[in-house]
Amino acid sequence: MNLTAIAAIYRFEMARFFRTLTQSLVSPVISTALYFVVFGAAIGGRMGAVEGVSYGAFIVPGLIMLTVMTQATSNASFGIYFPKFIGTIYELLSAPISFIEVVIGYVGAAATKALIIGLIILGTSYFFVDITIAHPMAMIAFLLLTCISFALLGFIIGIWAGNFEQLQLIPLLVITPLVFLGGSFYSTTMLPPVWQTITLFNPVHYLISGFRWAFFDQADVPVGISLFAIALFTGICIAAIAWIFRTGWRIRQ
Repeated sequence: MNLTAIAAIYRFEMARFFRTLTQSLVSPVISTALYFVVFGAAIGGRMGAVEGVSYGAFIVPGLIMLTVMTQATSNASFGIYFPKFIGTIYELLSAPISFIEVVIGYVGAAATKALIIGLIILGTSYFFVDITIAHPMAMIAFLLLTCISFALLGFIIGIWAGNFEQLQLIPLLVITPLVFLGGSFYSTTMLPPVWQTITLFNPVHYLISGFRWAFFDQADVPVGISLFAIALFTGICIAAIAWIFRTGWRIRQ
């Protein structure tokens, strides 16, 4: 394992994060604060408790998941797409490092960025609502696993994308709708039975349910199923990346 190469890629990506701090950090925090104002204060003030939890507190896990998933995906996809765009990807491929070290460097940096943003948003939420985390270690574990899995997905998107517009295609048209429809702002028990069944086919629903359990000790689906879902998703992404580097799909073409 070439730790020097991993550290070099990781430091380069993290340096880009801090160079664009306003865009990378301030923007998602402000957007989330607006969600708290609109949903937590304006709408939440007119709603009762959801499963014994105030609505303002209930949406905190969903908001964190929404931001973390989109940020991890976007950071990882841009991180690997930009070397493709300027042609330096060939220098990376010709270097004496394996694809595992390349993936660890880029995905590790993207996951770290998303984790930082997620923790900052969690801290921001305390200015708007009172939250007590029932299982803090499980919360960190779910958050970290989500950051890593969606950074892996973003890495795949970055390799697949042929232009900058396509980088935003999956996060905007797929991930964000799945998060909204996965119970980020409501409990699926509030839905009609037919829609509850349909929601079970949304993979993001299991992540949000498990993450919400870590906060409030309540979940729409068993926690074990949530862990299995995120493990399965991570495994599929790793297998896809291994196939991409073995075949050279969209890299050497």
